[in-house]
Amino acid sequence: MSPQDYVQQKAAASGSSFYYAFLFLPADRRAAITAFYAFCREVDDVVDEVTDPGVAQTKLAWWRQEVAQSFGGRPGHPVTQALMPHAPVYGIEARHLLAVIDGCQMDLDQSRYLDFANLQQYCHRVAGIVGEVAARIFGQTDPATTLYAHRLGLAFQLTNIVRDVGEDAVRGRIYLPVNELQRFDIKAHELIKRGAAPGTDAADFQRRFTALMAFQCQRALDTYDEALSLLPAADRRTQKPGLMMASIYRTLLREITAEPMLVLTQRVSLTPLRKFWLAWKVQALGRL
Repeated sequence: MSPQDYVQQKAAASGSSFYYAFLFLPADRRAAITAFYAFCREVDDVVDEVTDPGVAQTKLAWWRQEVAQSFGGRPGHPVTQALMPHAPVYGIEARHLLAVIDGCQMDLDQSRYLDFANLQQYCHRVAGIVGEVAARIFGQTDPATTLYAHRLGLAFQLTNIVRDVGEDAVRGRIYLPVNELQRFDIKAHELIKRGAAPGTDAADFQRRFTALMAFQCQRALDTYDEALSLLPAADRRTQKPGLMMASIYRTLLREITAEPMLVLTQRVSLTPLRKFWLAWKVQALGRL
């Protein structure tokens, strides 16, 4: 299997909404973003799929070494072999890849965030930097587009956090800031158990959790609006793939807003056909 085939399979197998936006790119840009996305998936899988923290630490250390070797002209993994030819073309630097690894390292080092400011540092590494690289690959011409890309990356990550509340809690990770859980009187054990403890008032928990989710969803929706307001007009056409992803993710967020309790017991998602339709609509009509 060639490195290009490897990254294509990695991206397609993820089922991510991002994949649908890639379909509308020219071949060279599609190859670059697919390779970069595959790198992000590889590193993220270290944290999500490796149960032994020591093994996960070793794997992340290996990826740091692989990044150094790759930018030194000796890529060894199919992902970096596929990605490196595109790095000088689209301004992809070692610091970008290392920041993504640093974000995944945070998942190994901590499972709680005291406040939103601390959470934003995590989001910057695992999503803001990804947005920055993606904007370059899509065809950024205005330096101000970087700020838009970072804000949009934050919106995507906030959506992921809302969507995965139950799934993450079972893994022992709670990304919702501690001070916000306290504000809405939600206990960590309630999230880990995916609901009210036996013998307690289930209706009361539903009221508290729904209020918490309404706050989280509204902040994420507001962040999309902020991001879109920051996109320079000169780059609106080139950044269509990001706008496609925003359309898909905002639609998902609205579905969660309508039935917030679902995130405790299942992963809320859109059908592939609906994702493709939302992406095509942005491509054809130029609006979300």
